[in-house]
Amino acid sequence: MKIAFIGTYPPRQCGIGTFTNNLVKAIHANTENKKISDTAMVVAINEDGSQYEYPEEVKHVIRQNHQRDYINAAKVINYSDAGVCILEHEFGIFGGDDGVYILPLLHRLEVPLIVTFHTVLKDPSYTQRSIVQEIGKKAARVVVMSRRAVEFLEDIYHIPKEKITLIEHGVPEFDKISRKAAKEKHGLENRKVLLTFGLLSRNKGIETVLNALPPVVKNHPNLLYIVLGATHPSVLKHSGDEYRNYLKRLVKSLGLEKNVFFNNEFVTEAKLFEYLTASDIYITPYLSEAQITSGTLSYAVGAGCAVVSTPYWHAQELLDNGRGRLFGFKNSDELSNVLLELLDDDDKMVALREKAFEYGKKIRWPKIGKQYLYLAEYVFDNWDKEPEPEKLAIDVSLMPSYNLSHIKRLTDDTGIVQHAKYGIPNLKEGYCMDDNARALIMALMAWRQNKDKDALSLMPIYLSFIHYMQRENGNFRNFLSFSRQFLDEYGSDDSFGRTIWALGYLIRFAPNDAFKQIGREIFFNSAPHFENVESIRGAANTIIGISYYLKDAQNDEGMVKILKKLAEKLTLAYHTVSSDDWQWFEDQMTYDNAILPLALFAAFEVTGIEEYFDIAVKTTRFLESIVFKSGFLTPVGNQGWYQRGGRVPEFDQQSIDVMAMVLLYYQIFQITKEKSYIEKMFTSYLWFLGENSLRLPLFDHETQGCCDGLESQGVNRNQGAESTLAYWISHLTVLAAQEKEHIFENL
Repeated sequence: MKIAFIGTYPPRQCGIGTFTNNLVKAIHANTENKKISDTAMVVAINEDGSQYEYPEEVKHVIRQNHQRDYINAAKVINYSDAGVCILEHEFGIFGGDDGVYILPLLHRLEVPLIVTFHTVLKDPSYTQRSIVQEIGKKAARVVVMSRRAVEFLEDIYHIPKEKITLIEHGVPEFDKISRKAAKEKHGLENRKVLLTFGLLSRNKGIETVLNALPPVVKNHPNLLYIVLGATHPSVLKHSGDEYRNYLKRLVKSLGLEKNVFFNNEFVTEAKLFEYLTASDIYITPYLSEAQITSGTLSYAVGAGCAVVSTPYWHAQELLDNGRGRLFGFKNSDELSNVLLELLDDDDKMVALREKAFEYGKKIRWPKIGKQYLYLAEYVFDNWDKEPEPEKLAIDVSLMPSYNLSHIKRLTDDTGIVQHAKYGIPNLKEGYCMDDNARALIMALMAWRQNKDKDALSLMPIYLSFIHYMQRENGNFRNFLSFSRQFLDEYGSDDSFGRTIWALGYLIRFAPNDAFKQIGREIFFNSAPHFENVESIRGAANTIIGISYYLKDAQNDEGMVKILKKLAEKLTLAYHTVSSDDWQWFEDQMTYDNAILPLALFAAFEVTGIEEYFDIAVKTTRFLESIVFKSGFLTPVGNQGWYQRGGRVPEFDQQSIDVMAMVLLYYQIFQITKEKSYIEKMFTSYLWFLGENSLRLPLFDHETQGCCDGLESQGVNRNQGAESTLAYWISHLTVLAAQEKEHIFENL
């Protein structure tokens, strides 16, 4: 069985690349294949602008920040003869926010996936946690290298324990060499050698060791501390050698020029082992506990070094049972005492080396490779063997619990605030009619379904805002500052239409007569402006509002005529623009697209005019052909929109487009009673929960808000009113559809 590997790879200088290469060779050593390329195919990750002379097993290259490369890589793996894919995951090596570009690749894989997590964070950001959770869902197995990582994956990321496998970090089978010979080879005879190695960056804590050395050097003047390793490439790119230069200045100020040596070199493993063998004590002085895996520490233990380390997570486990010594973070005094104790007592150092060496025998790469090979074979043999249970059209277990806490957070005694910074209301941006109209609809839906008293208490706020924004002539303003200053004379056709939608919905579903009567008053005061709406989206929103009103007042022939005139704006636009290959209302697809066929379905439901239904069906099918090409909803992005004859922009995707799709399918379902539309509605809704281009959820379970959009680099973490209301309206619509679906099943 051939295995596909995704990760960085030599000759790129990267710790993950070294690990991937060692794993490939270790697995190959446990097979009967003659060539590595018979065992493995590697998809290598390159920094943008870099090129390498890769060995023959590298079959494809991904440029880190080129999203399309990830999609192409999935095709390469799927079309290959690989039976399993192993991903080496580290946040910093993939493109997008926290490496989000890897998710579309993984979700397109058609072979089982094993993921090795090199980093498991205790306090992840929203995006980091979402990425790990999505990978956990896709992976058949995830591998970590410490017990603490297993706990984190279970407790923080909610990955099932049965999916998690603990396989320790491997270490090479080094050629044996005596300590004396190693010291002589590198001119270190007659020196007490301390060693730290690895790519140099600020979090390594080298200054802690330097500050600990003066009292040690006083007792052991022949001491030499070697800092072995090149500066980390990403650090070098952004900060140059600033950290190394700082350390050199510190060495000079401490008078340690004869006792510290910086070897700015990315050494081979053979040379590294020589240095490890030559060292008397190996030190990892990392600055915080948040290090779940350390390859350098594993190497030192595997080489049988006397190790002294700060108590980061991996060190606590690997150096347990007398395999090393620990000292406090940034505690140079404690380190001085430990070094003096060991350097003054050879027996203690020898005891540490012996215990480390014995443990190191268990984690040699051939043994680790065998564990990975067994895991890959198990996953391959058991992949997709059991038939999936039949899926319900709506799986309520996937949906978050109903919770309006973020809606309430955004709402004050004036109305709902437009925008937020992350989950905090951004009062500087004030209020708008669009959002308060949507908020009224949402509150009415919540009251209808849940009899939620919080929703009922919010209704007067949103309704009074609408009343306040209505001018004497019946039209509406749109924007209001936080200090309640009007910011425009008249709002847009869109905001007008959305307000009429909310008022029509209120008249239809008012919780009591007082709400209904004020709704009617505001509605009819604005009615003289209905026919003046020019934009087709403004007309569509107005049609939907009038349709709700007419379901309550079925004999208002005057309002039916107005609805027909508005519907004619949409039908005329369709007949003017459409062709066999372009079944749409405009020469471009922009925002809130599903509102247009939704309005015609609503008009058909009230009037029975077949033309409305026929055009709505044709435009819905055309819209579906654009936004469901990948099997999940991909709304038209607002980076240029979709111009007729052009390319469909994938980003940025907006929540209101998704809400419109959910409402459209619910409307069609109510007319046709066909359950396929329930399934499409739920598929659209799942966009909020991660069934989207980046496989990232936009709904935030911590805040109960919804992120403002899906961008090429990740999610826009701001959680304003528009996106959050779009989510909760969609959520409540799905629940309403579920109830109706059950009713039809029981007939």
